Amino acid sequence: MLEMISPELFLREYGDVGDGRPPVVLLHGLFGSSTNWHRIARRLSESRRVLAPDLRNHGRSPSIPPMTYPAMAEDLANLLDQQGVDQAALVGHSMGGKAAMWLALTRPERVQALVVADMAPVSYAHGFDGVLAALGALDLRAIADRRDADARLAQRLDTPSLRAYLLQNLIKEGDGWRWRIDLPILRNSMDDILGFPDTVGRQYPGPAFFIYGNDSDYVTGKQLPAIRTLFPLARLRGVPNAGHWVYADQPDAFFNAVSGFLS
Repeated sequence: MLEMISPELFLREYGDVGDGRPPVVLLHGLFGSSTNWHRIARRLSESRRVLAPDLRNHGRSPSIPPMTYPAMAEDLANLLDQQGVDQAALVGHSMGGKAAMWLALTRPERVQALVVADMAPVSYAHGFDGVLAALGALDLRAIADRRDADARLAQRLDTPSLRAYLLQNLIKEGDGWRWRIDLPILRNSMDDILGFPDTVGRQYPGPAFFIYGNDSDYVTGKQLPAIRTLFPLARLRGVPNAGHWVYADQPDAFFNAVSGFLS
């Protein structure tokens, strides 16, 4: 068993102490980073302090195994300690939503409120083998620029928006390029990322809000029993004309719904 070591996560901060309420922590999804939340974070920071970390093995945070939800939740608890925060409102998308849910289920006293974007506390069959294979096959030594990288990825991934999302992780360093995500660790951790830890005997008694895209298949009637069992005060809302990246597809609807819930 790997020793669970919590790295110091890279953190973006928005706003100040706001109106005295607990800060909001925004948690990105798989292959993402804190920059994904910039637009939402700026709007939320008008009244609340906002913290947006890069999760381990993503963005500018350290690469360190394991990539499990207990490990990510421990990282978040340590981040709150480092910031002198006893309790926070968590807003997590996809993988970040699972990390937020696990912290709420294991340390409910640290979570003032929970918002989960297009995710449920269940195991999924959605595979990312194609994405990981495409990223791993990209010859970083041969790339001329980002447009060239996009053209090469297009040979394996035909969705422009997905390629644009993934290419946010490609950065120029000196005369070459590198990924800001740890592909080997993510590849070896995919079962943990797609799954969810054993929840027997656990429940979060606080306010919870599950917001999802109506065009997504991550939150359907099939997942409702797990949500209701683990989060008995949960409220759910679907967003029309939105898919899995609900906060990016319909940012105004997402912001209004989440800010209304948090207030």
